[in-house]
Amino acid sequence: MEQPVTVGRAIRSLGAEPGAAEAPAVADLAELVGEPLTARVTLDERGRVTGWNTGAERLLGYSARQMTGRRAADLLAEPIPVRGGLPTLAGLPRWNGDVALRHHDGRKLTVRVLAHHRAPGTGAGAWLLLSALTRRQSRPALDDSLVTWSFAQSPCCALALYDTRLRLRRANEGMEQTMALTEEEMLGLRVSEIVDDEAGERAERGMARVLRTGEPQYEENYLRTPGETSEHAWSVFMSALRDAEGTIRGVCLAAHDMTEQFWARKRLQLIAEAGRRIGSTLDVTRTAQELTDVTVPALADFVSVDLLAALDDTAEPPAQALPADGPLLLRRVALRSVTPGAPEAVVAPGQVDSYPEGSAPYESLRAGRPTLHAVTDTSFTEWLAHDPERAARIRAFGIHSVMTVPLVARGTTLGVAFFVRYRDPDAFRHDDLVLAGELAARAAVSIDNARRYTRERATAVTLQRSLLPQRLPRQAAVEVASRYLPAGGHAGVGGDWFDVIPLSGARVALVVGDVVGHGLHASATMGRLRTAVRTLADIDLPPDELLTHLDDLVARLSVEEEGGETSADVGTSADVGATCLYAMYDPVSRRCCLAGAGHPMPAVVSPEGNVELIELPAAPPLGVGSLPYEATEAVLPEGSLLVLYTNGLIEDRGRAGDLDAGVHRLLEALALPQALRFARTGGTPVAPSLDALCDTVLADLLPQRPADDVALLVARTRALDESQVATWAVPDDPSAVAQTRKDVVAQLERWGLSDAAFVTELVVSELVTNAIRHAQPPIQLRLIHDATLICEVSDGGNTAPHLRRARTYDEGGRGLLLVAQMTGRWGTRQSASGKTIWAEQTLSLQ
Repeated sequence: MEQPVTVGRAIRSLGAEPGAAEAPAVADLAELVGEPLTARVTLDERGRVTGWNTGAERLLGYSARQMTGRRAADLLAEPIPVRGGLPTLAGLPRWNGDVALRHHDGRKLTVRVLAHHRAPGTGAGAWLLLSALTRRQSRPALDDSLVTWSFAQSPCCALALYDTRLRLRRANEGMEQTMALTEEEMLGLRVSEIVDDEAGERAERGMARVLRTGEPQYEENYLRTPGETSEHAWSVFMSALRDAEGTIRGVCLAAHDMTEQFWARKRLQLIAEAGRRIGSTLDVTRTAQELTDVTVPALADFVSVDLLAALDDTAEPPAQALPADGPLLLRRVALRSVTPGAPEAVVAPGQVDSYPEGSAPYESLRAGRPTLHAVTDTSFTEWLAHDPERAARIRAFGIHSVMTVPLVARGTTLGVAFFVRYRDPDAFRHDDLVLAGELAARAAVSIDNARRYTRERATAVTLQRSLLPQRLPRQAAVEVASRYLPAGGHAGVGGDWFDVIPLSGARVALVVGDVVGHGLHASATMGRLRTAVRTLADIDLPPDELLTHLDDLVARLSVEEEGGETSADVGTSADVGATCLYAMYDPVSRRCCLAGAGHPMPAVVSPEGNVELIELPAAPPLGVGSLPYEATEAVLPEGSLLVLYTNGLIEDRGRAGDLDAGVHRLLEALALPQALRFARTGGTPVAPSLDALCDTVLADLLPQRPADDVALLVARTRALDESQVATWAVPDDPSAVAQTRKDVVAQLERWGLSDAAFVTELVVSELVTNAIRHAQPPIQLRLIHDATLICEVSDGGNTAPHLRRARTYDEGGRGLLLVAQMTGRWGTRQSASGKTIWAEQTLSLQ
């Protein structure tokens, strides 16, 4: 048998070419390992020999020609192997054990065999059987030296052996380099004495547990040892050292440098944290601040986010981030520092700074990729030479490493993020640059989303405010104050609205509604519903009938939306629904008629300060159409407060569905100002301001950024004195017209309105004559004197008059045309018992 290639020869052979990094060639490797030193046999699934190498021939004396095709079982010296049991070829990935074989010369050999079962289709034998010939030789004297050398020269970890008193007895070269101490200098010391850190104490406690329990212990720590220039992550294993009888004689401590793995894990954790925290709101400034919060101090000692100043005044970012000429202007929107107050910052949040060509951010945007700079770089020092203030801060704080990372989203450049180190002595590396680029890319998308949302939300707010009343109309029935607050969170602008609509007979309609959903679609739907309400109010429909018509409209809108295409870009939805509350107040009778469609119940505050809700019949929201709407009447004394609102005022987002608590808080807020209902100015009682009451309610009930839109409408009722109203029952006789005119002129003189007598006589004569001729009794005339003069004629008929153009020879048909031309406005309204035709004169024009 050939002299085997010893490990010593192999070591010397590998060491012949210092610095060689690649594995030897295949031929050299075969010579190195000594192919014949292993018996290699391959079998098919039936157990027949398909391969037989020189090592197998040396082991058993059979040649490959003699064994190929034979059953491997023919070589067994005994029916049952010596150790390990008879292998079953099917279903085993691997088998090993001792097998008794018969040599060609008849000798029996006990051979240790390792058998690998190969997967079908690999092109090799089903089984590969291996046995090392060197096992049959005596152990080389070199083995003990190899063990010693492997301990001393182990390249994978720092090793140290401690006795049962936890005193160091041996340390390899890795441990000596790590500790910057020789084995002789550490001999007899405890690990807590060698490493003066909490990590050393933890390791020593772990070693004590090893001695007590015999179980291995594991520790992870991150520290800078005296022999290192930077902190390293260490994975420390402690295990028992036992003698032949199993008695613990010491502890082995193996420390593996896991710094690269540690930082890779930290980077992954930082990316995961950034994904969780960045973009939690749709606010540009907050999103930028979240990037700085995540990366300080995990990645840098100081981070700032600067956006292009051109974004301030344009809806879209400029096509080119770099200006055609002049410096780059950036507005700082966020920063964070490990030093409280961020004294190293040259630019404060909100300020704009200019960066010339050649500066770090300018060149980073020019290159379109993150850049890494040491402050000693030529390009950096040239820039600082023209910026003495920034250079002074860099020197004062010892800033040594800077990264500039463009913020780019959807192909558009938004700005630059700065990453700075001065407290951390390690300079940024390429891995840090890649990580900063990944984090900045995530933040840029979130910032762009927030910017787009802000733009669209501003558009929706502008649209919604343009659809709301720009100023409340003047009318005599109520004094009114209102508030509208758009949502401050992710939901966007909703469809809340309110309105004050003057009606005939000095009455007024108060409306509050809320469209389902948010965004431009909700605002547009709100505008359509508000227009519909004003149109229906103009024909003087009672509240319940008005809501019924509005319900039909919403149902039709839903059908139209379902049949049409919607755009996800503007947040449209095929679902159209709304709630609404419609109240009609008459200052003559002081009666208020109300009807609601799935809307929160209104509150009323009496002149004495008592606060309560007006109970309305249960009704579904608009668009459901399952139940009829019913109206409720309430008598409101003069000076009462009627409070209408949307559910955004009373909803508690922290407790979904708990509206009762919100209503209770509203009632408390309304009751509190009433305790000081009348202040005295010069001895005269003065009612509190409705605007102040609105502010008080909003401050008490809402957070700084409400989660939903809020509409609030507060009305203080007025009442017309009996002396301002005159009523006559008119006989169903044409001759009664003359007497009626006389009674009206006399009443106008008592009111001091003689200048209005001519027009009023004309209007009364026309309307009363038409009622007598074309309608049914009873007929009633009513004059109301307030800021205007209102003439109303009621009858029992249901047919409403209408204007028409009279022909040349027609004897009639011109009366209503004259009424329409002589008065400010006129109209008709239906009632349960007939109709009323009215005309209103503006007294200031008389």
